[in-house]
Amino acid sequence: MPGTSPARRTVLRAAALAPAVGLGLTACSSGGSGSRSAPTEPVDLGAADEVPVGGSKLYTDENVVVSRIADDEYKAFSSICTHARCPIEKLQGTKLTCQCHGSQFDARNGKVLREPAVTPLEELPVKVAGGKIVAGPGA
Repeated sequence: MPGTSPARRTVLRAAALAPAVGLGLTACSSGGSGSRSAPTEPVDLGAADEVPVGGSKLYTDENVVVSRIADDEYKAFSSICTHARCPIEKLQGTKLTCQCHGSQFDARNGKVLREPAVTPLEELPVKVAGGKIVAGPGA
């Protein structure tokens, strides 16, 4: 039947392309096994003096990066990449690099240094209490 041939061809073509589509999704997956969210409540990150003045520290279990801007000034950001929601696991100096697609961020201000991400990291409230860094909503 001539009317059914194009439909059959379409189905066969779709079936043939399915593996390629799946591979594309796999290549763009987020990778990593960590949580894909920033803290939803305050988290104790440990001793404040573990972050040197002018330096940054990545807390991978909490998905937070903290930078010490001055002796008594700290900034905290979510370490979830704004491109594909991958948890960032690499910090060199004050530069965060997402292992999924190579986006880079400045840990001191959350700004994008290298695409594909175009949105800065989410800033989190942070305070030092009793010599310990506490970050996240309600901190």
